[in-house]
Amino acid sequence: MTVTVSYLVMYAPEQLRSKHIRDPRLQIRPVIPPRWQFNQSMYCRIGADWSWQEKRDWDEAKWRAYAEAPGLHTFAASWAGEPAGYFELREDPHGGIEIVYFGLLRAFIGKGLGGAMLSSALEHAWRLGPDRVWVHTCTLDHPAALANYQARGLRIYRTGTETVSGND
Repeated sequence: MTVTVSYLVMYAPEQLRSKHIRDPRLQIRPVIPPRWQFNQSMYCRIGADWSWQEKRDWDEAKWRAYAEAPGLHTFAASWAGEPAGYFELREDPHGGIEIVYFGLLRAFIGKGLGGAMLSSALEHAWRLGPDRVWVHTCTLDHPAALANYQARGLRIYRTGTETVSGND
């Protein structure tokens, strides 16, 4: 399958256009200590809707190594105590932070949480002291994904087409 992939970047925290929800029902917290089961569950549950395939067959050892890897930071989003989504930030070898995975569970899509959750992801990324924060998205992702990234201040620096079997 051919998809269009967009790579987006932000070079300074001042470029962030935050959107916050001032409702205590939305909680976003780091997953400390790392829990590979959480990463696996969110990846599989959220990714089922967006063709995330690469990690679907991983065994416990591979998930554990991934989730506990130095430089990976996982955050859980909840709404009124119910799991709502997650994001993963990973330090790249060039001084940047990549938003590796970002998503909401199906029941929470369309409720206005995506912008607030992405704002939180970007704010947490900048606290790690990178020289840039970046992400990629493609036409298999939610139709509002690219617009959400751009609304928060990320700018496209490259697009292209790729033949993929999934969205990883």
